[in-house]
Parts: sequence; C-alpha cells; structure tokens
Amino acid sequence: MLRTLSVRPERYLCSTRRITLELTNYIILAIGALLLVSVYASLLSARVGMPLLLVFLGLGMLMGEQGPGGVKYDDVQSAHLIGSLALAVILFDGGMRTEVTTFRVGLRPAMLLSTLGVLLSSLVTGWAAMWVFDLHWMEGMLIGAIVGSTDAAAVFSLLRNQGIELKQRVGATLEIESGSNDPMAIFLTIVLVEALATGQSVLDWHWLLEFVKQMGLGGLAGVGGGWLLVKMVNRIRLTPGLYPLLVLAAALALFGAVASIDGSGFLAVYLAGLVVGNRPLQAGHNILRFHDGMAWLAQIGLFLVLGLLVQPSELLDHAGQALFVAAILMFVARPLAVALCLKPFHLPWREQVFIAWVGLRGAVPIVLALFPLLAGLEHAREFFNTAFFVVLVSLTVQGWSVAPLARKLGLNVPQEAVGLHRVGLDIPGQPDFELAVYEVKEGTSIAGRRVAEVALPPGCRLAGLVHDGEPQDLRLAERYRAGDFVYVLAFRQALPQLERMFIPTSAQAETAKRQFFGEFVLKGDARLEDMALVYGISVPPEYSGKSLAQLFGEHFHGRQVPGDRLPLGSIELVIKEMQGEQVVSVGVKLPH
Repeated sequence: MLRTLSVRPERYLCSTRRITLELTNYIILAIGALLLVSVYASLLSARVGMPLLLVFLGLGMLMGEQGPGGVKYDDVQSAHLIGSLALAVILFDGGMRTEVTTFRVGLRPAMLLSTLGVLLSSLVTGWAAMWVFDLHWMEGMLIGAIVGSTDAAAVFSLLRNQGIELKQRVGATLEIESGSNDPMAIFLTIVLVEALATGQSVLDWHWLLEFVKQMGLGGLAGVGGGWLLVKMVNRIRLTPGLYPLLVLAAALALFGAVASIDGSGFLAVYLAGLVVGNRPLQAGHNILRFHDGMAWLAQIGLFLVLGLLVQPSELLDHAGQALFVAAILMFVARPLAVALCLKPFHLPWREQVFIAWVGLRGAVPIVLALFPLLAGLEHAREFFNTAFFVVLVSLTVQGWSVAPLARKLGLNVPQEAVGLHRVGLDIPGQPDFELAVYEVKEGTSIAGRRVAEVALPPGCRLAGLVHDGEPQDLRLAERYRAGDFVYVLAFRQALPQLERMFIPTSAQAETAKRQFFGEFVLKGDARLEDMALVYGISVPPEYSGKSLAQLFGEHFHGRQVPGDRLPLGSIELVIKEMQGEQVVSVGVKLPH
C-alpha cells in the first residue's frame, strides 16, 4: 500500500509534465503556422489589391472563438500590452523611414492635419456617433477620438504592391501626418476616458495644459533621445548583429520612460526614429532591415490578437449604426478637415481629394478602443465594436480604391530604377560610404560603352565588375555589357545621380515618360519669353523676365515637386527633375 502511494504521485507528475510539454509544443506550432499563413497571405494581397492589414484581421477572426480555430481570447489587459508594444515598434520604424528632405513640401500641411485635422474629424464623427447611438456628447466624442488617426503604412504598402509611386508632396504629407497624428488621437481618447470614468459631464481647461505637457515632454525626449542614441551607436563597438537590438531596446526604453512621466511616449518614439533614420549611423542598413522585419511582425501579431479579441456576432448587432459612423468619417469628417487644414497651402484640388480619401484607419483605432474596456466604461464594448467595424469598412472600401484613384487623378509619377542592393560599409569615421550594386540592362546609357569613357558622378568610384559570374580585372575591362553587375563605392548623397545611369530607356518606358512629362524638355533657367517665341504662346505681363523655375516656385509657394503641372496658353509645363529645391528641367506637353 505504501509502495503504491509512493508511485502514484510520480506518475501524476510525469503525466502533468507531458501534458504541459505537449501543450507548449502545440502553442508554438500554432503560432508558427499562423505567422506562415500571414506572410504567404501577403502574396494574395499583392495580386488582388487587398489591404494586407485586412488579411491579418480576417485571419485573427477565423482563429477566434466564433471561427474555425475556436480560440477563446478575452484578456483586454494583455491585448493592450501587445498593442502598445507593437505601436511603439511600428512608429519607431516609420520615423526611421521618413526622410527629413520631404519636410520642405509636407511638414506644415501634415502638422496641421495631425493636430487640428484630427480634432475636427473627431468632432464631426463624434457628433454622428452621439446622434445615431443616442449617447452622451462626451461618449460620442470618445468614439470620434478613437477613430481619429490614420494609417499611411497601409496606403503605401498597397501602392508599392501595384507599382505606383506618388508625387513627393502627396506622399510626404500622408507619411508625416500618419506618424504624427497618433499622439493627438491617443491624447483625446485618454482625456475623454478619464473624464467619463470619474463621472465628469464637461471638460475644463486643464486638458489644454495636459496637452502641452504631454506633447512637450514627448517632443523634447524624442529629439534628445534620438540624438543620444545616434551618438551611442556610432561610438561603441559591438558585434554587428547587436546594433539592431541595441536600437530596439533603446526605443522601447524611451517609450516606457516618457510614458511613465505622463509624456507622449508615442510621439517620443516616432521623433527618435526620425532623428536616428536621418543621421549617419553605424550598421545603418542592418538596423533598417531588422526594424523593417520587426515592424511587419508587430503588425501581424497586433492584428491577429485584435482579430481574436473581437466577436463577429457582436459586430452585426450595431452594423447599421457603425456603418453610418464610418460613412460620416469617410465622406464628411475627413474631407472637411482636409479642406480646412490644407486651404492655406494652396494644394491642387486633385491632391486634396486624394489626401481626403486615403485617410485609412488601421491598428491605432482598435488599440484605442481597448482603453474604455480597461476603464470599465458603461458602453465600452459598443465603442470597441464600432471602432473595429469602422476599420473594416475603411480598409475594404478605401483600401481597394487607393491605387485606381491615384492613377485617375494623375498623382503617380514614372518610377525610376534603383540599385539591386546597397550595403553600408560601416567604415569607422565614414558612415556615409555605401557599396551599391547595379545590373547593366539593354537600353541603359552605359550599355556597350567603354569602361574608361564612362565618367561616374563625383563621389563615386568603380569598385568591381562581374561578367558571366566572373569578376573582371578593372584595368583590363573594356566595355559594359548587358547582364554585367557593377559595384560602385559611393557617398550616399551621390546615389540618386548614379542611379540614373542604370535606368533602361526602353520604348515602353520612354513612351510612358513622354505621356507624363511631355514631348520636349527645357532647362529650368529657360526664360518664359524665349519659350513663348518657340511655341507661339502669349506670356502674361506679370511673368515677364522670369524663368520656368521661378514660375513654378511662385505658383507652388516654394513647395514644387517633380510631376507638378502648370498650364500656359495651349501647352502644359511639367516639372521633370529637381536638385534640392531648384527646378532643373521642365517637360512641355503640346496639345493633341
């Protein structure tokens, strides 16, 4: 009897360990399989133009309690933690990929859209939600604040999948707005949640002081933290694989530190990424590649978790009201906010229409909808389901129409070829050096020419030439031939000029460029009077003595970009090339 009693606990413990190990293995298998399906689902998204975030949400819902997966997940606290971490990673990566050079044309309109624009769209949408759901005005405004921010990452992924490149001014405005409007939406949501949780029926003026405090702390900490991170990365010597981890750890630590002192951690982490991505950085390319993968992993994990959290049957209970809120947001609130905010900048109406329509809603509204659940508000579940439904409608209706609308409005510019590969050499004290690899194709300006005759741009040196898989002796190499791979050591600033040498001039590409830029090209310093004599048009007296570059600069208030058009008499002028802020060449489109 004693022997039997002494054996049974061991058998029980062994059985328990076996069950625990098997459960762990099944969980790991399920996570891996789900990520694999999510990654391969991106191929479907690219082919049919479906927003990728919609795919991830759908997979999460299928794996949920009411889907075939049958996974029950209702832990709001862990979902909020995952959402906050994921958003910090996504915003930091977005900051690193935002080029400061685009601020000339996109910063001011984007800043107005990310502050006043979010407030206006939240107010209009909140009024609609208050009316259709019969809520208190603060509860209606809470719904408006939750769905107030946009997600440009979804826009640009769709455009890249379909081979569309937006005009710089439009792309820059959307990109900067998306990265900087999340803190405003988060602030409004937190203020309203705290007011409702404490039983307030009106808002006092203390929220303005809180706004200044949060944005001030977030802004100062973000710029300062990014500057310190750049200094740290460039001074210390680590194994190359540790630099990306160092940057990620520092970004998350900055986010947590700023948030813990009641600052905007989301603004801080975005600005830190902006500083890091626009400064010479040791192991910069490795850091960017790593964070690109981490941002995708964060988006996949975030949307899968949010898809698991939702109950599809509950979405249908208030589908009509939520659809009305989504319609007001897309067709009234967002266009009104864009029209008012962009009025001082005199953007062409086509660009305003596109910016107004592509204000897609993504991860942030669903994460913000968790705040009322955490606070235990009365209609919290209704707020969450409404936000989720609005995001689904936005991704479905607006997401599928982004690329066709860009083509219809003429906001896409011909894409230029880029290098096959770029490697940061991480030379101590010389972080601006890169090794760029290009393939010589038929129709490029250097194909068939002698190596000695081709002058590379200043700051570039030929480092290697590979023909038929064999490296060539540069002293003996005679000509560049189609299929050769060219390795060039170059300063980062010289790469745009270098890349133009490897752009094929095929008949199809040339036809597309002529259709976009026009049949003839003039220099930017050409005088309008001289052009008028050639093309037989009259020049208004106020344009007398001005060059084409001056004409575009005055018309677009110094924010001109390639692809900008200006009708003049019976012809149309199109900016073809710029160097910095200076117009270098202008295309001339003749009447058909």
